[in-house]
Amino acid sequence: MRRSLRVETLAERWQTPDNDVVEIRRLQLDDVRAEAPRLLVLHGLEGTIDSHYLRGILDLARQRGWPADVFLFRGCNGEPNRARRIYHSGETSDLQFVVDTLIAAEPQRPIVLVGFSLGGNVLLKWLGEGGTDIPSQLCAAAAISVPFDLEQGCRHIEQGFSRVYNKHFLRSLKDKALKKLDQFPGLFSREALLRATTLYDFDDAVTAPVHGFADAHDYYSRCSSIRFLDGIRVPTLLLSAKDDPFLPREVLDDVLLVAHKSTAITVEFHEFGGHVGFVTGTMPWQQHFYAEERAIEFVSKHVVPIPDRRMANP
Repeated sequence: MRRSLRVETLAERWQTPDNDVVEIRRLQLDDVRAEAPRLLVLHGLEGTIDSHYLRGILDLARQRGWPADVFLFRGCNGEPNRARRIYHSGETSDLQFVVDTLIAAEPQRPIVLVGFSLGGNVLLKWLGEGGTDIPSQLCAAAAISVPFDLEQGCRHIEQGFSRVYNKHFLRSLKDKALKKLDQFPGLFSREALLRATTLYDFDDAVTAPVHGFADAHDYYSRCSSIRFLDGIRVPTLLLSAKDDPFLPREVLDDVLLVAHKSTAITVEFHEFGGHVGFVTGTMPWQQHFYAEERAIEFVSKHVVPIPDRRMANP
């Protein structure tokens, strides 16, 4: 029931090192503040530029005069990508490519990142992998409703009301996978794909073999962001709800144990909020969306001009 926001974006397609393309949707602004950071946003599973939370956070950036971009994962712009691979929860090379490209274009502009759901998992994994080697232009990050443990999340979504989400995502993923198989016959087993009734089945039949994992369990084990939290050195907000239908709340307890050892991570786990929901307000027609507002508030507090950061951290 969320009101659709009108946010103008311009599509750019950037050629990747493996001769594929990724699409970047760039917020159209009449006036960009010279000292403003650039916001880069990562979407969730099967997200598109029309996803409500993307439009919401782009509108908040517009109100602040921030330049902002949405990185659409391969195949999420409405067209099959060209390479033999697709996107998944642990693929970070495209994010590295996008960040490097943005920095090369504006080396003096600070960057802040926000990731939603699957995009949050990709973001946290990338931050943890990079550790102290993350570019100095990156000031802060926020990750919202992250499936920190991919296997437990996939098992949880098979139960109760969450099965509605399982069915929705599976239909879309299967359609894309069949088109990919038409592009590259033999890339994976068509029979295994058609038998899939859960996201776990899909990842076992498609994601794992396409990307070199032994099976779904191997994929989840190697790509779950909880394994990378202790490597994060950039100020990072983890914002989740304990009633998230995509994740058992016990996983958040495990995340707390890791995050409390980090000086870089701020944890904000609420009793309610659902999955990328966090709706507030006293009237249905006067909604506010706390997660997006909180993410922008958090990263803005850590923005420091690039020359000043270099002087402070020689």
